[in-house]
Amino acid sequence: MAAATAAGAAAAAAAVSLVACYLLVYKSSLRVPWARTTRSSNASGRRARRRGLVEAIGNTPLIRINSLSDATGCEILGKAEFLNPGGSVKDRVAVKIIEESQIIEALGATVERVRPVSITHREHFVNIARRRALEANKSAAEKRELNTAQTNGVAHDHSETMDDMLAAMQREPDNTQTNGQAHASTEILHSEKCDSTSDSKGGFFADQFENMANYRAHYEWTGPEIWEQTKGTLHAFVAAAGTGGTIAGVSRYLKEKNRNIKCFLMDPPGSGLFNKVTRGVMYTKEEAEGKRLKNPFDTITEGIGINRVTRNFMMAELDGAYRGTDREAVEMSRFLLRNDGLFVGSSSAMNCVGAVRVAQDLGPGHTIVTILCDSGMRHLSKFFNDQYLADHGLTPTATGLEFLGK
Repeated sequence: MAAATAAGAAAAAAAVSLVACYLLVYKSSLRVPWARTTRSSNASGRRARRRGLVEAIGNTPLIRINSLSDATGCEILGKAEFLNPGGSVKDRVAVKIIEESQIIEALGATVERVRPVSITHREHFVNIARRRALEANKSAAEKRELNTAQTNGVAHDHSETMDDMLAAMQREPDNTQTNGQAHASTEILHSEKCDSTSDSKGGFFADQFENMANYRAHYEWTGPEIWEQTKGTLHAFVAAAGTGGTIAGVSRYLKEKNRNIKCFLMDPPGSGLFNKVTRGVMYTKEEAEGKRLKNPFDTITEGIGINRVTRNFMMAELDGAYRGTDREAVEMSRFLLRNDGLFVGSSSAMNCVGAVRVAQDLGPGHTIVTILCDSGMRHLSKFFNDQYLADHGLTPTATGLEFLGK
């Protein structure tokens, strides 16, 4: 519990610093060297020369999805986020988190950068964070014990216990996976808080689910791009949510520009957000008592759907929600590939299902925007694997949009 407390304290300190610096950098005339100027979203800027990889992120085109537009009588537009340098809408979030973490670092926090490895590897950021938390507790405990020993001469063996735990983790092999779960110590022997006078610097956990830099990336960046690219003429925006950053940032920005713009959630199977938006209760039948499985197969879609409300999602301003199925997502992806040449991933396909649902409800003549999160290249092992789909009864058979019912 002590390690968790220490990690929580470090995260809280980082969050406070993050908000303070955000207000300082973005709400005043003061600028720091790494704070980028306001991002241009004009069409000419899209073709301009970019200075480095980071400047190539954003200003993605808004594509008219011809097949869906012609079928519904609406203008259905997809924000082509798969054209970002990293191939995903997450490029925006990554840049924003890094920018704001640099602000944190400038205030004195230690920001440890790690290489991307499997979560089963001892150098994965989660495992590193666990070790750093124990190290922080060990440092604080040793300082307290030293003070105690100096005052009453009582010896403690706690530091040896912490040394043993750290040494054991150092001996962990690269692959520590057990029964599909990354190994983690669930018992911390020290239950006291870190000493507030300790000179150990805090850490920084990116945490895209709760880090509000995620929301800000889309409020300050993606939303304005959509507004400018549509010249403010859109009627609705629809997207699925995982971390909640995209739908929260975009919906809030668009609503501030025009309260009449309708914003909707598209939720996959196994996620409780649909009921949260429509009924105010976080619930899904897969989570019902006696129904929850140890290793549930909720949905083939990846990166969307969740059974808790994140800080980012709390910022969303929504008018309603739709629920999609795995089959609809699979069929939509093949329909887009055949008719529009769009090779998109599962979340993008689900978003397009949502766009058609909105178009059907609003009627012809409306402009609807959604997000094409990433390409199908990241979904080859499941979503575009014929054998995997057959094993789960999801082999696509539709020739048109009949799989959507209406």
